[in-house]
Amino acid sequence: QVQLVESGGGLVQAGGSLRLSCAASERTLSTYSMAWFRQAPGKEREFVATVSRNGESTIFTDSLKGRFAISRDNAKNTVYLQMNNLKPEDTAVYFCAADRWFGIRTPGQYDYWGQGTQVTVSS
Repeated sequence: QVQLVESGGGLVQAGGSLRLSCAASERTLSTYSMAWFRQAPGKEREFVATVSRNGESTIFTDSLKGRFAISRDNAKNTVYLQMNNLKPEDTAVYFCAADRWFGIRTPGQYDYWGQGTQVTVSS
């Protein structure tokens, strides 16, 4: 059982940056591909980005390329989401998720989830 805890969310003005962290209880986090999703009020949970087990491969949703970056530090059992040039439409609860397989964009296929961290971008 992998427990995931997100942190780093908050209130930021448009154009600002935040870095989200996802800390895992599992010492073998390196055996999981990791992903970030987000869910805005009244909307479905949507895929943001995923990173492979060794951190060498990443996939982003097209609309966020160039503004968001995903990375991981397996020695620290932590995954990061760097968000730059934030926009009000980025306001959502951000979740990290873990799965054995890389490249999955469907939330229902992920085995483990964190509780989420709120990101609010003011205009």
